[in-house]
Amino acid sequence: MEIGVKIKQLRLQRGLTQEELAARTELTKGFISQLERDLTSPSIATLMDILAALGTDVAGFFRETQEEQVAYSTDDMFVKEEADGYTIQWLVTNAQKNALEPILVTIPAGVSGVEDDPHEGEEFGYVLSGSVTLVLGSKRYRLKKGGSFYFRPTRVHYLINSGKNEARVLWVSTPPSF
Repeated sequence: MEIGVKIKQLRLQRGLTQEELAARTELTKGFISQLERDLTSPSIATLMDILAALGTDVAGFFRETQEEQVAYSTDDMFVKEEADGYTIQWLVTNAQKNALEPILVTIPAGVSGVEDDPHEGEEFGYVLSGSVTLVLGSKRYRLKKGGSFYFRPTRVHYLINSGKNEARVLWVSTPPSF
């Protein structure tokens, strides 16, 4: 295993420059550069400091990485159905480890979704069928098929299907919150 190459990959994934990683670990940019080119090796203590700054640990760093799943079928998806027929279908397995979480929400006519409290991140939705009302704090937004919404969830929010037909909404949250 090329430790330096893997450290560089983690650093780039985290959006850090060599200078930023050096500052977080009290090392020099030159040492980080040499390390990433496998021209030098860190001590165990230094490696642990670098890995902590990169948000991982020794076990996670040395674990063989499996190829990331890219395509998903219906067999991979998980569905949660509420008592009133409101369903949430997770379209990507293990989305909690990702930066965003796509779900498919199905809302029967006359049903209201569960209120979601304010939280960090962003929300996006696209109405695939039917019509819904997005409740965002004290405001309401009516959306028909083909309509979309985007907001920062700083207020209580949820969907209502006040129409006569089932509504389906593709909803994407970042970070994952469902």
